[in-house]
Amino acid sequence: MKKVVLAYSGGLDTTYCAIYLAKVRGMEIHAVTVNTGGFGDEELKRIEERAYSLGVRSFKAVDVTKAYYESCIKYLVFGNVLKNAVYPLSVSAERMVQAIAVAEYAKEVGADYVAHGSTGAGNDQVRFDMVFQSMIPGVEIITPIRDMKLSRDAEISFLKEHGVEMNFEKAQYSINKGLWGTSVGGKETLNSKDYLPDSAWPTQITETEAKEIELGFEQGELKSVDGKTFDHPVAAIQYLQSVAQPYGIGREIHVGDTIIGIKGRVGFEAAAPLIIIKAHHLLEKHTLTKWQLYWKDQLSAWYGNWLHEGMMLDPTMRNIEKFLLDTQVTVTGKVFVTLEPHRFTVRGIESEHDLMNSKFGSYGEMNNSWSGEDVKGFAKIFGNQVGIYHSVNKNKLSLSNEQ
Repeated sequence: MKKVVLAYSGGLDTTYCAIYLAKVRGMEIHAVTVNTGGFGDEELKRIEERAYSLGVRSFKAVDVTKAYYESCIKYLVFGNVLKNAVYPLSVSAERMVQAIAVAEYAKEVGADYVAHGSTGAGNDQVRFDMVFQSMIPGVEIITPIRDMKLSRDAEISFLKEHGVEMNFEKAQYSINKGLWGTSVGGKETLNSKDYLPDSAWPTQITETEAKEIELGFEQGELKSVDGKTFDHPVAAIQYLQSVAQPYGIGREIHVGDTIIGIKGRVGFEAAAPLIIIKAHHLLEKHTLTKWQLYWKDQLSAWYGNWLHEGMMLDPTMRNIEKFLLDTQVTVTGKVFVTLEPHRFTVRGIESEHDLMNSKFGSYGEMNNSWSGEDVKGFAKIFGNQVGIYHSVNKNKLSLSNEQ
């Protein structure tokens, strides 16, 4: 029997794939679930039991949460990456790491095929396919849902015919949880007008009193919250999420351009990612020079977009990561944040690397390291080229560009 590794979540689509590959294609199925911080032990156990009930030869749960942080999230923080200034790439980043883990497992078991349950209408099909093409080029990709253009009803009918028992009622909202945020899709996100109701969000608001917290960064990485130090940034992120999400912070709907050319909407809740990025960005404003900040903005925007579009394996990404890592040498200090229902305020920072140092001068008040004559000379030289232009081209140009 031909071996196939199936990226398996236990949902309708991957359940269909398991039965189809076994019953119709006659394949030996090795199911793998890749945990990026969204699955607990009990849920993974249920997924394993479901997989074996479908007749898979083997099942493996791979926890890549720390690898997800080290290979991806860390650089999203360093780059302050928010797609369209809103979305922390919760799902798009996660899918790339999952695809890489599936490809590695396919190598491990010596698979002839690799399968995933993506449809033909989303980004994930491209992300998975491109990773598989790069990492396991000799392994054929099977995508039953996409290739056969299956409807949900068609999948359900097929599974019932083969005696599969599961809850076929479609959940009102589709939830995808990972370390870097939780996505929420439902009827409201299928149009351009409606907002998700309070009941749709996975975490309900239970905290109403304002709370002040202190975030500790070391070379760009979150290492402590309120003086509590963690052995790895993953634990710090999880702790901050547990503290902040009950305030309803980080709820938003992202409108974006998909890889396949259509626009789409998705809801997400990501309290910890948004707080970390905004706090980190403020710390950088104090500890980096204006040109470090400028070039970080340019490269980070490109990095985030390329990651979103499935290009995590592009070697250019490694080049940018080295640059981002190098910029974090002085990004160490404390950031003070206030949490309130639906919002947070980043109040200020403390850092030994703070470039806003009064011994050099106070903006708008006094200077301590230059004289008035120094500024006069600087302004004359700095504006010299513009002055020459206007002297030569008198009455040729106005601010309104009228001729």
